[in-house]
Amino acid sequence: MKIIRVSATPLNIPVTIDVLGLNQQTSLSLCLTEIETDTGLVGHGMTAITEEEIIAAAVREVAGPALIGEDPMATERLWEKLYWLLSPRGQTGYASHTIAALDIALWDLKARALGQPLWRLLGGARSKVPVYATFGFGFFERDQLAAAARLWVSQGFRRLKMTVGGHALARRDEPRPIDEVIAEDVRRVAAVREAVGPDVKLYVDANCGLDLFHATELARRIEPYGISFFEEPLTQNDVRQMAQLRARTSIPLACGQNEGLAFRFRDLLVNQAADVLQPNVTISGGYTQCLKIAGMAQAFNVPIDNGGAWPFHNMHLHAGVSNGGMAEYHYVAVQMLKQIFDDLPVPQDGWLQLPETPGLGFAPNAERVRELAKLPTSRGKGKA
Repeated sequence: MKIIRVSATPLNIPVTIDVLGLNQQTSLSLCLTEIETDTGLVGHGMTAITEEEIIAAAVREVAGPALIGEDPMATERLWEKLYWLLSPRGQTGYASHTIAALDIALWDLKARALGQPLWRLLGGARSKVPVYATFGFGFFERDQLAAAARLWVSQGFRRLKMTVGGHALARRDEPRPIDEVIAEDVRRVAAVREAVGPDVKLYVDANCGLDLFHATELARRIEPYGISFFEEPLTQNDVRQMAQLRARTSIPLACGQNEGLAFRFRDLLVNQAADVLQPNVTISGGYTQCLKIAGMAQAFNVPIDNGGAWPFHNMHLHAGVSNGGMAEYHYVAVQMLKQIFDDLPVPQDGWLQLPETPGLGFAPNAERVRELAKLPTSRGKGKA
């Protein structure tokens, strides 16, 4: 079996956030990949939280041609080939996104060829995974945020995540002092906790939007509200400062969704900088590398969860490995994925049941993808 075609489709898709009658409009981008063999088998992959057109160009012009004629079952060898082609000096960013998108397609193809669901090929540790719902976005007013939290709990979710930090460092040119941003964050966290009671797990995510001083202050002030982890509190996931923050707060720290290569996770572990690692298969080098990251985490007795959205691809990793954790059911990202893919599973009582069909268990709807690809590109992109 040989690879005969590799393609990439960049998409930027409008999403309507139809919650509490808000009818909020945003958009998200991703890049779909497709790998076809001479036997007619096709595998699908994707990457996101990046510039989708750059990834598509990298696949079409550089990475894709390098895979033509190769054996798609040799995922380890092909990952190394792509690494030395795209990251010969340890580059992350677009290179790692490109590798991830192609590696996912290769594993989907491999599982289809073997007639196995992908999660079972990755180890088959369990047939369902817990989910947490990312619901608490910055556009909600405080009372709306509390109402949205109650809504998600009524739908069976017992683990909720909300954003904090307001991308404060990235928006220092606006008249929004960081002290005021985190003061409002404290009030918003308090409102959600009051709305859902003490038994619902509550997580917060700063999207790498704070410095050490303000992240420390925010953590100190929200500790009484029982936060289960504080995700990406610091700009750049600065390993040294993450370790310092971890020593200053009782709230567990989580990060890793945007790290492109395994050495970054190694550094977080060796420096005891995080309580939870969050490799994301659509970003962190696909399944080939995330299996190794999961193994490193297990050796350090550090749990892993999915951060950075795209639960339907990440659920296979967390069902496959014995130390798998939660998948992130990110509301906006899921609404986008529903426009692209058929046969996506639906959470039941806070769990996702893994499919028994070969491969990922879902695939892009080709006709809808063609229509979505015709939409005008908006550069004001939302962030998952």
